[in-house]
Amino acid sequence: MTSQIRQNYHGECEAGVNNLVNQELHASYVYQSLSSYFNRDDVALEKFHEFFKELSHEKQEQSERFLKFQNRRGGKILLQDIRRPDRDEWGNGLQAIEYALKLEKNLNHALLNLHKIATDHADPHMCDFLESHYLEKEVELIKKLGDHITNLKRTTANDPGLGEYLFNKMSLEDSS
Repeated sequence: MTSQIRQNYHGECEAGVNNLVNQELHASYVYQSLSSYFNRDDVALEKFHEFFKELSHEKQEQSERFLKFQNRRGGKILLQDIRRPDRDEWGNGLQAIEYALKLEKNLNHALLNLHKIATDHADPHMCDFLESHYLEKEVELIKKLGDHITNLKRTTANDPGLGEYLFNKMSLEDSS
């Protein structure tokens, strides 16, 4: 049964939103895994833990925003299984941030694809929604992760353990 409020909302846009909900929830799940990993007693990098915990919450909120959008447009929410993270052990902070950057680039690509689909189907409401709530935030997060990678490489060049500890204490302090 079609929603009575549905107007100018193409099926491809609806499917794209459902796909992005799944990707955002997967990212939240990955960040929750990362957060838990850095909170372990044998890793004990509190600021990394807090950084990834905050990212997990943000991705959860973004998925909820998509769900509300889907309902406002008269679309149907079709939840899918959330894929588990690729690993349980994340190595060091640099490896974790590099993984996060790859994840965010994939999310940004999916957002850009959905924006193109919305443009192709003349859906300015969806384009505005994506531009207002997602695209700029993704670019900012990708930049921040790239900066963290650069600084982690600098600080860990001579002494990886000490450099990672100092980065955890000093750089992630104001990052969340």
